[in-house]
Amino acid sequence: MTVQDRQDQTASASVEPGIIGKGRWIERWTPEDDVFWEAKGKAIAFRNLIFSIVAEHIGFSIWMLWSIVVVRMYGTFDDAGNLVATGANGWALTAEQGLTLLAVASGVGAFLRIPYTFAVPIFGGRNWTVISALLLIIPTAGLAWVVGRPDTSFGILVAIAATAGFGGGNFASSMSNITFFYPDKAKGWALGLNAAGGNIGVAVAQKLVPIVIGIGGIGLAMAGLVYLPLAVIAAVLAFVFMDNLREAKADPKPTVRSLRHGHTWLMSFLYVGTFGSFIGYSAAFPTLLTVVFDRADIALAWGFLGALLGSLARPYGGKLADRFGGSIITVAAFVLMAVAGWSAVQGVQGENLPLFFVSFMALFLITGLGNGSTYRMIPSIFNRLRDDKGDGSEESNLDFKRQSAGAVGIISAVGAFGGFAIPFVYKWSREAFEGSIVPALQIYIGVFLVMAALTWVFYLRKGARMQGV
Repeated sequence: MTVQDRQDQTASASVEPGIIGKGRWIERWTPEDDVFWEAKGKAIAFRNLIFSIVAEHIGFSIWMLWSIVVVRMYGTFDDAGNLVATGANGWALTAEQGLTLLAVASGVGAFLRIPYTFAVPIFGGRNWTVISALLLIIPTAGLAWVVGRPDTSFGILVAIAATAGFGGGNFASSMSNITFFYPDKAKGWALGLNAAGGNIGVAVAQKLVPIVIGIGGIGLAMAGLVYLPLAVIAAVLAFVFMDNLREAKADPKPTVRSLRHGHTWLMSFLYVGTFGSFIGYSAAFPTLLTVVFDRADIALAWGFLGALLGSLARPYGGKLADRFGGSIITVAAFVLMAVAGWSAVQGVQGENLPLFFVSFMALFLITGLGNGSTYRMIPSIFNRLRDDKGDGSEESNLDFKRQSAGAVGIISAVGAFGGFAIPFVYKWSREAFEGSIVPALQIYIGVFLVMAALTWVFYLRKGARMQGV
């Protein structure tokens, strides 16, 4: 803890909890005090949660805009690879090019979660929410500009799609910020709601974009233009209604210290399986319906449904974890994801679109539950580390709380790289196996089973140091 940190802590100790000062800074925050929480803290925390959700929702929507826009940009090719017909606005993307765009947007969003995690301690949660929302003007304006220029090089198209990653970075800072506002007993539900509100932006974008691109006579450009003012509105709402917490405003060293714990990296790997699957499948599902079953109509009309189910399920995964423990819910989720993946393979091999569609709906639903339960495990793990390695002082307890918040952001960043890998694995599978995605699905099944085993060994097995977190 720095000298300035100690001075801030000493000064805030004499301040009444929950008082909002200059710059909307709250100098003292004591959510574990039941009296304060019920009288004042809960209302303040909920207000910040609501507007955090708004900003994160817009960010997620913009992050996944390309998942539905590319469906309209695919060309039609014959068996020899000759172009038969162009897509919207004169574009003629191949499936492999489309999957590359989706992977790049997802990958940049995952990478940006790392600096976004450090932004909350540096700038304050409310302040960074404003800044990160304003940054969303770049990808929305870029998309609106480029989709009307089919002669644009693929490299420039990739670069513009990459800026959509600004929307993916928002998640890490939002979750890191909100974890400070809530007491341990309510973190699972609060983090689940915050994440679900963001995640549901994927479904909203995938449902809204096919509708708005028919408005105004400018085609695909409307996909960007409709979200540009929404990004500005999210920034204004955060500026007016959100708060900064002094205890979250610290040097980033606790986040760095969280990286020393092996559990931070193990949870990052497990989060690749839950959230990485959710965001990767969300990005790729409309494309799979289009290129595997040649049903762009279903992709545009119903491609959003999986992301919606996964988003709505997330807070319930957190709630179940609050009640039964995150580890047991997470193990069950990975096993059920493997079963749903096997069912999807049967749908592809049997050319059975209804079975494939239902299997993916189950996958989305279970990833949502798993997202909530894995996130709930993080503060529980750091509480256990605090009890084992801390000295019981207020300074030590605050340090582990900050480590936990930092780990939330880092884990979300690493986990999101699943969204980068999944489209590329589909692309590899199609190129190496004559257009089949079955090998890709089989790889995912194997990974899910490995993750279930690791969760059981480290967090559920009798005698495990972190048993029952």
